[in-house]
This record gives sequence, C-alpha cells and structure tokens, in this order.
Amino acid sequence: MTNSQFTIPSRRQWLAAAALLAITGFQRTALAQATLVQVWKDPNCGCCQLWVEHLQASGFKVEVRDVGNTAARKRLGMPEKLGSCHTATVGGYVIEGHVPAADIHRLLKTRPVALGLSVPGMPIGSPGMDGPEYKGRKDAYDVLLVQKDGSTQSFQRYPGQGRMAQRGGIQRASDGGGGGAGVVALPWVSAEVRRIDKATRKVALKHAEIPNLDMPPMSMVFQVKRPEQLDALQVGQKVRFQAVQENGAYWVVNIEAAAM
Repeated sequence: MTNSQFTIPSRRQWLAAAALLAITGFQRTALAQATLVQVWKDPNCGCCQLWVEHLQASGFKVEVRDVGNTAARKRLGMPEKLGSCHTATVGGYVIEGHVPAADIHRLLKTRPVALGLSVPGMPIGSPGMDGPEYKGRKDAYDVLLVQKDGSTQSFQRYPGQGRMAQRGGIQRASDGGGGGAGVVALPWVSAEVRRIDKATRKVALKHAEIPNLDMPPMSMVFQVKRPEQLDALQVGQKVRFQAVQENGAYWVVNIEAAAM
C-alpha cells in the first residue's frame, strides 16, 4: 500500500464510531441538563437574585421565573416547613433556599436517593445573604438532605457567629443577670411596598435597618402574620412595620401606612 492509499472503514467500524458519537452526545446533553438550574422566585427579592448570581459564578446555567415560589414548592413536593424565598430544580433534584453551590455540585456528583436539598428560612451568611452590609456576620445553619417522605438529615453544617439568641421562635434578649429573659420590644421600621401577594400572604418591602433582626437596609420578601392588613396596602406606598424571625422565616407582625 502506498502513502496515497487509505483503508475504507468497514460497516462495523462505521457503526462503532456512530455509537461512540451518540454516547458522547448523550453524555454532553446529560451534563448540560444536570448543570441547568431552573429557579422560581419573587421578582423583588434581592437576596434571591444574589443567590442566582452565586450559582452562575460557580458554573451553573440558570433560568429564572419571577412568579414567586409557593406554587412551585408545593408542586415539587418540598415540605412547607423547609421553605425559603426561592425554589429550584437541577439534575432531577429540588433545591430550596440559599443552598451553597458547592453542596449542589456535591449532590450531583454523589447522586444520593433523595428529593433534594434545603436551607430553611434565610440564614445570614449563606450565599445571597452574605453581602458587605452584614459586616461578616454568619448564622449557623445546616444544608438538609430531604427525602421524598419529608424526613431530613444534615448534608453539610456551617458554623455561625454573632447571632441573637432565640427562644420559642421569637427574638428575646437576656437581662444579663441570670434572672430569665424578656421579650424585646419590636421597633417600627420604615419601608416602601414593592409587591403584594395576597394569595401567599407575602409582601415585598424595600426597608430600612431592622434592629431586632440585625438586618441592614435591603429589599426582602416577608410572610405576613395578619393577611387582612394587606388589603390596606398599595404598591409604592410608604409604610412602617414590625418584623420577627420565627422558625427560620421572616414575618411581618404589623404593618401600616406611614404618617405623612
């Protein structure tokens, strides 16, 4: 055979090559699907958007649906008690709340039998809740591995520092003398209404500092204890409100129009 000659592949070789290309293409498609994250969130939630940016910086492709996440959480089977301000799906798993990208990568690599991961509430120091306005403060929290029956176990533990003690789910302060605890008087905080969702009992507020929560000025979506108070609100309205943290979630306990 001279250098100008070449061997024509056999039919078997052609079939083997085609199969290899098909497998490679399937693997690439599966990888792309595994790294695509679909997110349901409120359009006015600043910390949700920061979490999206955290995922994008970690190599994920993210599709955002700014329609709120209550319906998506229910449809996907994530228990409400494990809820947060956004819900996502990736690689066949459900992701609830401010789960670090590193834990999502680990989930996709190890592929445990589970519904997904959750960080209930909105712990300060978690991705999206870790901006410079928090001055390095970090709350302790667990990333939970959630089973389809709603049971959980710790998937990753993150230590915290500087968090206000809580008893009974409502912020309380020690009297410093060992004589028990008293309920902290809730301050009134000024805000502007950005969005009202009566169906899910939520309101998005651009608010000033909330001293009892050690929360700096930002835009946040709150659950509302007394949903009838939403009837008197309008988007763009200046209001004042009182808020607490309870069972990992932030709640407005009172809200009213601000005095002119």
